[in-house]
Amino acid sequence: EGPWCAHISYIKPHWPYIVPAPYHDMYGANHVPAPTRSEDEWRDVHPVFGAFLKGKVAEAFQREEVRQKVIPAYMGLIKQCDDQMGVLFDWLEATGRMEDTMIVVTSDHGDYLGDHWLGEKTFCHDASVKVPMIVYDPSPEADVTRGTSSNALVQLIDLAPTFVDVAGGDASALDHVLEGTSLLPLLRGQDQTRDHAFCEYDFSMTPLANRLDLDTAEARLFMVTDGHYKLIEFGGGIRPMLFDLHDDPQELVDLGESADHAGVIDRLSGVTTAPENATPGERRSFILF
Repeated sequence: EGPWCAHISYIKPHWPYIVPAPYHDMYGANHVPAPTRSEDEWRDVHPVFGAFLKGKVAEAFQREEVRQKVIPAYMGLIKQCDDQMGVLFDWLEATGRMEDTMIVVTSDHGDYLGDHWLGEKTFCHDASVKVPMIVYDPSPEADVTRGTSSNALVQLIDLAPTFVDVAGGDASALDHVLEGTSLLPLLRGQDQTRDHAFCEYDFSMTPLANRLDLDTAEARLFMVTDGHYKLIEFGGGIRPMLFDLHDDPQELVDLGESADHAGVIDRLSGVTTAPENATPGERRSFILF
């Protein structure tokens, strides 16, 4: 009775890739897509990216036999999650709660699984940071967008203020503690535009920091995208990486040293730092993984 929120966090798909029957053999080599990667990514490789490429997990997923073993198991685990969500949705239908329950299916991060010669999640290509988000809003106000997709820049921190609004609260009154933006206007056909999306990763507690001779404050990376370009900046005075998501959607060409793109780099670099006197609601927001 009354507004409620259920956060259902499936650990799978995740290592260890132990898959119960009947999901263990539902998929095979014919279901494994070719990896998104290029031999050119090894040439004049960025020092931090190059160090990630030499990690143990990355080296494992650079071997095709590992991908052929893991990815069918990974897909089986996704199917198991699908089926378990189906059990819940059947209950919502049977009890009439589907008519007044918003459902959001998303993930905290993606998984390289061999794309860009990496494994796991710890870099900022779309394989890791561009996660799925499917929203079911049963309200009549959402009929205008029902069945459609959107390329708007949104972040996971937008979910908390969205849920506050759905429950009848006022998320805008909480902007001193909630840095995200409610997605209700976007879901209900209103113009809602975020100029940039961000990500941050601190690898100071990993062996990689020592291999790069970076101290605690330097062993981190920041990503910002405006939907056209993606900039990744690094501590320790290391040069940035830049990708043109329009001309190079697979992110195979690093433009971080391109003189022709120096203006783009300066522009995006300028939005990753908030003024010192900014309020929490004005500070730049980051997805942490």
